Amino acid sequence: MVMRRSDFPKDLEPGLNAHFGMAYRDLPEEWREVYDTDSSGRAFEEDVLEVGFGAAPVKDEGENIAEDRGGQGWVARYDHKTIALSFSITEEAIEDNLYHRQGPKYARALARALKHTKEIEAANVLNRSTSGSYLGGDGQSLLSTAHPLWGGGTFSNRLPTPADLHETSVEDLLIMIRKCVDDRNVPIALSAKKVVIPPELEWVARRIFLSPNRPGTADNDINAVKSKGVFSSDPACITRLTDPSRWFIKTDVPEGLKLIKRTGIKRGMQEDFSTGNMRYKARERYSVGWTDPRGLFGG
Repeated sequence: MVMRRSDFPKDLEPGLNAHFGMAYRDLPEEWREVYDTDSSGRAFEEDVLEVGFGAAPVKDEGENIAEDRGGQGWVARYDHKTIALSFSITEEAIEDNLYHRQGPKYARALARALKHTKEIEAANVLNRSTSGSYLGGDGQSLLSTAHPLWGGGTFSNRLPTPADLHETSVEDLLIMIRKCVDDRNVPIALSAKKVVIPPELEWVARRIFLSPNRPGTADNDINAVKSKGVFSSDPACITRLTDPSRWFIKTDVPEGLKLIKRTGIKRGMQEDFSTGNMRYKARERYSVGWTDPRGLFGG
């Protein structure tokens, strides 16, 4: 749809004092708090599970040494999306505007629109983290109590019963992280890195994680999570999370939640010979998702 002079009637007359509505400060790139970044030179990328050995058994005297085998398991696939937007302005709207050049201003708005989409795409991975319609390479949702282990059995990265953000529920999830195992059921050194919350839990989180003593009690006990220094930074508040009570803990697992960039933002501008309209566009390509579900635990 072409923008015409009728879309900017006040810009054609003297006496206009100010424009407003497009000069707000933007939020920082919140997705960077949750996702690791990678780059790609192909239409898609795949990460494959590689599995080592389990526990070595006791060998009885004179008996043969037992054998084990490793191998490869399921595959996480990242199919890159193309995100793009354009607009056009008539030649007359550009010529008759008395106050500013519309093209450059709306070109900046294109970049803002693409940034907004990236935040939505990243937040939706968390918003859909328990949905059976959005499955990872292991056939389970991002948060599940039944992630399959290659060597048999399952592991969980969510509380068995969803719980509100509270000192007790945080400690329960930290214990689950501490006891996490690899695909041969061998315990791994997994560390909690950051709490991820919606805006509705921002102030609750500050009371839980920044108070030197246990929050919400008359006891003089220390705040165990704070005194142990579990989290080195403040919680990541993600504006576009849709569930006001859902919270998460990001871990330091390699190849967890990832945003893979295929191409950065590319801008284009050209004049249409027949109409004189100026056309502007912007596009980028990337994929966002997860490989190892141990990268995120949920309450």
